Amino acid sequence: MATKHLIHIENTGERYLCAEDENLLRGMEMLGRKGIPVGCRGGGCGVCKVHITAGDYAARKMSKSCVSDEELAQGVVLACRVYPQGEISLDVVGKMAKSVCKGAEAPSPQSTCSD
Repeated sequence: MATKHLIHIENTGERYLCAEDENLLRGMEMLGRKGIPVGCRGGGCGVCKVHITAGDYAARKMSKSCVSDEELAQGVVLACRVYPQGEISLDVVGKMAKSVCKGAEAPSPQSTCSD
C-alpha cells in the first residue's frame, strides 16, 4: 500500500490525503464535490492546472501548450500528472479554479478565489 500525504488546497482551506501512486487530480475528485472539471487526464488539455506552493512531487510529461517551461519552473503543473512525494500545498488556477472555489464550504481568510 502506497504512502499517503496531506495535500492543502490553499484557495479553499481544504485538505485531503493522496497516495504516492495517485495523482493530485484523482485525490481532489475523492473530496466528493461535484463540478471539479476533468479533461483528458493525460496532460494534454490543461483543465487541471495548479500551482504547487510547497512540497515535493514527481511530475510526468505534460503538454508544452498547457504548461510552459517558465510555468513549470515556478511550480505550475497539471494535477493529473503530479504525484505527491510528501506534504503539498497548492493553489488551483486556470479553468479549474472557479469550480473548486464554488464548491468549497468555507474559504480560508487568504483565499484567492474570486467571483
